[in-house]
Amino acid sequence: MDIVEFFELSAGKWFSQRTVHNLTSGNLEAGKSNLVMEALAPDHAIVTDICSSHGVDAGLVAKGLQLTWEGTIESNPDQQRGSAVLVTICDRSTPLQGKLLQQQQAHGQNQSLIGRYLMGKDDVLTLSIESDQFKAEERIWYLIPNLRLRTSIVNYNNGLALASFCSEIRMGLT
Repeated sequence: MDIVEFFELSAGKWFSQRTVHNLTSGNLEAGKSNLVMEALAPDHAIVTDICSSHGVDAGLVAKGLQLTWEGTIESNPDQQRGSAVLVTICDRSTPLQGKLLQQQQAHGQNQSLIGRYLMGKDDVLTLSIESDQFKAEERIWYLIPNLRLRTSIVNYNNGLALASFCSEIRMGLT
């Protein structure tokens, strides 16, 4: 599977259950979310805008993915909402990896990040993003087309470290 196939397989409405483990304090927290994912063509206006804002040639785009979510966590019963767009820029010499552009809006903040993706020969997608505040690595894979799993580790510069596990079930197409 390549990144285009992976993002196309991701399209749909998903129910996500997650557990987050604070590796610094030892606390655990559970949450639930509803996700909507839409695969975006390389020439989609949102994709080309993100490329333009990062000074990247939109002709190198492999695929885009737009996500919206709403959910809750145990410690905060208020609904959390957010959205993100991921844009993959394929490395032509090594087609299973490349640059990842991410535009995210959550908690009232807009964030623009640049990272890397690696599509493993075992069909596991690894996303790596680093900013001046944190370093994150996320791995995503499918057990079957309507069930996928995600793990992530986020290390913050202030010493906080979080690990999470999510199981996601496709509830339908968008």
